[in-house]
Amino acid sequence: MNRIAILQGDITKQDVDAIVNAANSSLLGGGGVDGAIHRAGGSQILEECGQIRNKQGGCKTGEAVITSGGRLKAKYVIHTVGPVWNGGNKDEEQLLANAYWNSLQLAVANNIDTIAFPNISTGIYGFPKGRAAEIAIDTVHRFLQQNESIKEVIFCCFDEENTTLYKKLLK
Repeated sequence: MNRIAILQGDITKQDVDAIVNAANSSLLGGGGVDGAIHRAGGSQILEECGQIRNKQGGCKTGEAVITSGGRLKAKYVIHTVGPVWNGGNKDEEQLLANAYWNSLQLAVANNIDTIAFPNISTGIYGFPKGRAAEIAIDTVHRFLQQNESIKEVIFCCFDEENTTLYKKLLK
């Protein structure tokens, strides 16, 4: 059974148990996917992120935390911090893999069956899109081989370029 899907669209509109937010370490919202999720989900998500920030100082690169989905269709938002691309010499590839892996572990811990990921770190963080897609697909594939509880992982690509990359890699 193929448990990985690719679609082009707005992650905030996905009808899944959880969507993943490409967050910054402060968890206080930002641009891109992060800003879109906070705007669509409403103040409840920001309030919960603020509580997490107060307790643990935010979220480190490669790690993940969870909040409710606020006004989103998704019940939860898993916030993960991908790495800023610095030429590939600062463990960026492993940190990106960790962001996907830790998000999936958090999904399992919260009985999440369906989850949608954006293209983490490929916007303003500058991670090369092709390599990021390879890491994302490989990491999710390895995780799903070891864990049966997640029924579907969706790579929700905002643009045609990423959609094409992911579809090519999944063939």
